[in-house]
Amino acid sequence: MGKPSTAVTRQPLVTTVIETIRHLVTDKTWPIGEKVPSEAELTELFNVGRNTIREAIRVLSHSGMLEVRQGDGTYVRSIIDPSEVMREIDKGGLREHFELRCMIESEAAKYAASRRTDEDLRRIKDALLMRGEYDPSMPMDLFLDRDMVLHNAIVQASNNTAMHALYRYFSISVRQHTSTALSIIDLPEPDLYAHQEVFFAIESNDPESAENAVKRMWAPMIVMLTTHLMNE
Repeated sequence: MGKPSTAVTRQPLVTTVIETIRHLVTDKTWPIGEKVPSEAELTELFNVGRNTIREAIRVLSHSGMLEVRQGDGTYVRSIIDPSEVMREIDKGGLREHFELRCMIESEAAKYAASRRTDEDLRRIKDALLMRGEYDPSMPMDLFLDRDMVLHNAIVQASNNTAMHALYRYFSISVRQHTSTALSIIDLPEPDLYAHQEVFFAIESNDPESAENAVKRMWAPMIVMLTTHLMNE
């Protein structure tokens, strides 16, 4: 089993230990499936207290990078820390954010058009009616909540569990960036008609039209954000 060559430097200790363990996993010093050193060994290895080690293990096991097996020990579960991935996503600019959103939603709509059930269709239709057209008198937070319910229903209708799980995880960032974008730039928020086109394509079991409808819906916003970046 590989060991780091130096002790942990004293910054915010838990954060530093988390970053050190994450590095040991991502560079495969501790490969997937391997049992990591015991709490006592880690305490000595990193020159920190047991509480610091426990908190670092708790955080990384919660994120899914490590797995704590009661009575056995802690094992490496994944070389990717989902929470770190989300932090990297959050660092992206508005254009990158909406490009990624367009990619996920267009693929989801394509699959939804061929896999959706009657229940999926009802869920999308109800969310579409609830969202309606944007009313300036409506609190923005309420509108964005309703909008996210609709988009989540479309992704759920893809009947791809992994895609839906990724989107639900990503939707937190979606919500924050959409709010930011609409507050600082006069962006062309997709209207009700654009969303109806996506619904009708899914209802008609037309994957190509569903995919293209999503791309058309987000294209004006992505173009404007590109122009905005060029003019900065």
